[in-house]
Amino acid sequence: AHIPNSVNVGSNTFVKSASSSLHVMDANEIEEFMSNLGIDSDTTVICYDGRNSLTATRFWWVLNYYGHTNSKVLNGGWVKWISENKPVSISPNKVDKTKFVAKKDDSLIADHNRVLAAINSDTDVIWDARTIEEYNGQNSRGNKNTGHVPSCVYTEWLDLIDSSNMSCFKSPSELDKIFESIGVTREKQVFTYWQGGIRAAHVLFTLKLMGFEKVSNYDGSMGEWANMDGMPLE
Repeated sequence: AHIPNSVNVGSNTFVKSASSSLHVMDANEIEEFMSNLGIDSDTTVICYDGRNSLTATRFWWVLNYYGHTNSKVLNGGWVKWISENKPVSISPNKVDKTKFVAKKDDSLIADHNRVLAAINSDTDVIWDARTIEEYNGQNSRGNKNTGHVPSCVYTEWLDLIDSSNMSCFKSPSELDKIFESIGVTREKQVFTYWQGGIRAAHVLFTLKLMGFEKVSNYDGSMGEWANMDGMPLE
């Protein structure tokens, strides 16, 4: 079931490129992908899922990275929707193909060289959003190397979700306390990473929601960093 009139994005929920499972689709791929979903420059896109907004925020980040800022995330997603007995449908929604035009906003993405330069920087913060087992190297996720980027701060992405409130984001005051406790401040450039830029996009969205302007997603994340020779890890 789904929210009436919603469109399913298909199996590629992380919107990864056909040429590289580490990275987001390129501009040509994204134009075709979004056009097939019926999204054009006039479309308001409301993203939702049933996974604590994990894929919804990833989709929001992809849209914004490619210039479509008219997008939102449904707080609480499917969990809150059905718990409040709102209308649902089992009928697929057919949409006409549109013309999506990609206009990249490079401020929302970072590559490994930019993250490398941010290590031990006074003006940058690197945020590891993985599980504690991934952070401390106990869970390799199949990577050649383990650990975390030196000087990074750590809070798991799920810490930003209120598990007692139907998968909604925590309150602004609670989020500000989390950010302050790990040294993430609005004047610094923040780089978020995960295993593949997904949980990192969730953290980026939350920061943007709270008014942070200088936030970038390291899309390659540990799937790239921990499998490259010579990249520092602790």
